[in-house]
Amino acid sequence: MLKFTCCDAVQQFFSAGQAQVLRGITRGYERECLRVDSAGRLARTTHPQTLGSKLTHPWITTDYSEALLEFITPPSTDPQQPLRFLRDIHRYVAPQLQGEMMWASSMPCVLGADGDIPIADYGRSNAARFKYVYREGLSLRYGRKMQAIAGAHYNWSLPDAFWLALKDCCAVQGRSQDYVSERYFGLIRNFLRYGWLVPYLFGASPALCESFLQGQPSDLPVLVPGTRYSPYATSLRMSDLGYHNRAQANLGVSVNSLPEYTQALEAAIRTPDPFYTEIGVRDGEHWKQLNANLLQTESEFYAPIRPKRTGTDRPAKALRTRGVEYVEMRLFDLNPFVDIGITPEQGNFADVLLLMCLFRDSPPITSREQAENDENKRRIVNHGRQPDLRLLAHNREQAFRPLAHELFEDMQPFAEMLDAAYGGNPYATAMQTLRQRIDQPESTPSAQVLDGVRACGGFTNYTLQLSQQHRTTLLAQPLDAVTDARFQASVQTSWQEQQRLEAQDQGSFEDYVARYYA
Repeated sequence: MLKFTCCDAVQQFFSAGQAQVLRGITRGYERECLRVDSAGRLARTTHPQTLGSKLTHPWITTDYSEALLEFITPPSTDPQQPLRFLRDIHRYVAPQLQGEMMWASSMPCVLGADGDIPIADYGRSNAARFKYVYREGLSLRYGRKMQAIAGAHYNWSLPDAFWLALKDCCAVQGRSQDYVSERYFGLIRNFLRYGWLVPYLFGASPALCESFLQGQPSDLPVLVPGTRYSPYATSLRMSDLGYHNRAQANLGVSVNSLPEYTQALEAAIRTPDPFYTEIGVRDGEHWKQLNANLLQTESEFYAPIRPKRTGTDRPAKALRTRGVEYVEMRLFDLNPFVDIGITPEQGNFADVLLLMCLFRDSPPITSREQAENDENKRRIVNHGRQPDLRLLAHNREQAFRPLAHELFEDMQPFAEMLDAAYGGNPYATAMQTLRQRIDQPESTPSAQVLDGVRACGGFTNYTLQLSQQHRTTLLAQPLDAVTDARFQASVQTSWQEQQRLEAQDQGSFEDYVARYYA
C-alpha cells in the first residue's frame, strides 16, 4: 500500500482549487547530440560561429567535445514550452551545420582512436581554460569515448506557493529552505528506488557501433558485422559501458541529507587519489587536470538524479549555503525516432514519477538498499525486456511486471492530481499508454531500435538514415522572421560577452583555480 508523508497534505492537492499551485512547476530540458558529417562520421570541424559562443550562449553550447552539441531550454511553467523552444533551437541550428547533421542516437557514430575525439575549446579566458582543463582531466581519467555519449536531462522544481502550502499543512517548524531541501532529498532517494522504470519505458540504446569498444574485449554478441548488442537491453548508455564510473563506486556519496551529500562531495574534491596523482596535475605550464583528487569538481560525480542550485558558487557550496532549488533527472536516452530527441510523454511521465517520489515516504537508504537499487538499474538497462526478468524488492527477488504495474498504480493518483491542475487528462492518458509497454516489451523504443538496426544491416546504417531524415524534416521547418532574429541577436550577444570576459584583467590561472576551491 502506498504510504505518504503527511497524508492530509497529499489529499489537499487533489482538489481542483489547491491543485492549481502545481501549475507553477518549472521544467526545462538539456539535450546533447553529436555533430556528424554527411557520411555519419564524427565532425572534425569546429563549433559553427553562427551558433554563438560555446562559453556564454544561454541555449546552444557544447558538452565534452567540440562535436557534442548541447541545447538548453529556459525554465518554464508552461508544460509544453520547453519542447517548443527545443524545437526552435533545432530549427535554428540545422541550417547552420552546412551539410553536417545531428546524430539521432545516444550511442556514438563510428569513432576512430580515442584521441581523435576533440575536446571543446571555449576561448582564452580563465573560465574557458578551466572548462578545457576539466575536460582534459576527464579524458585522462575515463577516456574520451564515454564523453561522446549523448542523453537528455530534465530539470524540475516546485513553486514557492506549493512549499508554503505543504509546510503549513504538515505543521513544520524551522527554516523554509531547510524543509524544501529535506523534501527534495526524500524525492531523490525515492527516485533511486523506482527510477529503473525510466530506462525500461524510454531506453533506446540496445545496440552500438563496434568502434565504441576501441578493440577491447566484450561480452556483447555481434548482431551484424560492425554492430554489437544485448538482446534484451534497454539502455547500454546507462550500463557499465556508458555513463558508469567504477572509479566512483567507493565514494560513498549519501543522499540521506543535504549535509551528508555536500560533505561527501567536498571531501571528494579534496582527497588525493593515487592513480590521478601519478598522472600529475601539471607538466610545466600545461595543465593535465584541475587536481589529482577523487573528483576534479562536483560535476564529475555521475548520478541518475542530482540536487541543484543556480548561481556562480561551486555546486556543493551553493547547496550547502542556499539549499536545493531544483532536481536534474539524467536517465533519458535520446529518442532516435523524433527529430528533437525527446517526446512529450517523457515529460508527462517524469512529472508524475517525481511528484510521487516527493510525497511517498522516503526513509534513509542503507548500504544494503543502495546495492539493491544499483542492481535493479543494472538488470533493467542490460536485460529489461527479458521475459522472466526479476528485480530485488526488500531483499527478495520479485517478477518485474507485477512490480512495474504496482508502481503505475501508485503513480495514478498523481497523474490525476496534475490533470486537476492543468485541466483535461493528458497525464492520465500518457500513463495509460505507457503502461502498455510493461506487457508489450516489443513496443518499447529499445525493441523498436533493434528491429530497425536489423532491417538496415547495422547500428550505423540505421542511425545515419534516421539522422538524415531528421535533418530533412528540420530544414523544411524554417523559423519565422521574429524568432530567427531573436536567435541571431542571442548569437551576437554571446560573442560580445565572451570578448568582454577575455578583455578583463584575469590574473593567473593558478589563482583562478585556487579561488574556485576556496
